[in-house]
Amino acid sequence: MAIVFGGGGGADGVTNGQATAMTYARAGAHVAVVDLSAEAADRTAAAIEAEGGLATPITADATDPDSVESAVAQALDAYGTVDVLHNNVGVTVLGGPIDLEYASWQRAFALNVDSVFLTTKYVLPVMIKQQRGAIVNVSSIASLRDVGYPYPAYMASKAAVNQVTVSLALTHAREGIRANAVAPGFMDTPIVRHQLHSQADTIDELLERRHALSPTGRMGTCWDVANASLFLASDAAAYVNGVCLPVDGGLTMRCV
Repeated sequence: MAIVFGGGGGADGVTNGQATAMTYARAGAHVAVVDLSAEAADRTAAAIEAEGGLATPITADATDPDSVESAVAQALDAYGTVDVLHNNVGVTVLGGPIDLEYASWQRAFALNVDSVFLTTKYVLPVMIKQQRGAIVNVSSIASLRDVGYPYPAYMASKAAVNQVTVSLALTHAREGIRANAVAPGFMDTPIVRHQLHSQADTIDELLERRHALSPTGRMGTCWDVANASLFLASDAAAYVNGVCLPVDGGLTMRCV
């Protein structure tokens, strides 16, 4: 079973979380789809079931300990085990230290880092008892290099995700548990339109700029992130541990 936090589907397009939940299901996993929005969780679960898969929608706040504990318990009640934990909850918070409110800085860390801490807190005991499990955390290439946006809170919090991932990987390797991260680059997903719209006069201009900045001449898609996540979660990556895998068309290798 795979439990996907932040797996809800968007009303205006497929999200990274939805694509990943569907990709896990297509590979044969039963999926617990966890999202703050019940409607979003239902949307992804319905998409999985429409393809013949098995999914359970669960509503939870990934920054609230009791809510996360309850979500994990519901997933266990439904499936009895947790083989894959996928952490997709996150937010892009724009603004430097002068402009950014402290509450916004805290929100970035709560959503991007605290959520990973809380989900692993309640899933790890299950995986340790099983002596197996794979954790996949969604980071960003902004954790590895500057990508031109004024968002130190996002960069710092995603860098923290990388190091949490490394710690989990090395602490629990001998218990049959692996932890890796995917670091998406410029991706064409609904969240771009919602959270980065202020960085251009129009959405079309924003998208055109991001396509041009990619070495491939186009942004990646949510399915690129999903396929990389599936690899890291699968037995094909049985000896891959503690890795932060860029999914960026080569952007992190570019000097300028």
